[in-house]
Amino acid sequence: VQLQASGGGLVKPGGSLTLSCAGSTSTFNDYAIGWFRQAPGKEREGVSCTRGSGGSPYYTDSVKGRFTISRDNARNTVHLAMNNLKSSDTAVYYCTAGPGCPLRGNMDIGMVHSWGQGTQVTVSS
Repeated sequence: VQLQASGGGLVKPGGSLTLSCAGSTSTFNDYAIGWFRQAPGKEREGVSCTRGSGGSPYYTDSVKGRFTISRDNARNTVHLAMNNLKSSDTAVYYCTAGPGCPLRGNMDIGMVHSWGQGTQVTVSS
C-alpha cells in the first residue's frame, strides 16, 4: 500500500496541528495505520496506531490526552489530531501500514509493511 502524509508545519507551543495519511489501496481497511516520528539524534518511535477493524487505538504515553487518531475507511484516510503541542513533539512524522497495533508496550517498527514519506512538525516559539 502506498501512503501519502501531509499536514506538518511550524506551530507554537500549546498549538495544534492535524496530520493526514492517505492510502492508495482498496483494501485500506485491512491495514492498521500508524504514525512514527523521529526527532534529530533520536531513534524512530511509535506514536499512535488505529486498527483496520476499529477498536481502541494505541498511543504512546507521552501523547496520551493530547493526540487523537481517527480513520475514514471510505476515503482511505487516517488523521492524527495533535493538541497542546510541546517542543518535544518536534520531529519528522511518518505514517505506516501494518498488520496490527500493539495491545501494550511499544509499536514494533519491524511489523511495518509500508512507510509514507515524512512530514516535518516543528514546535517552537
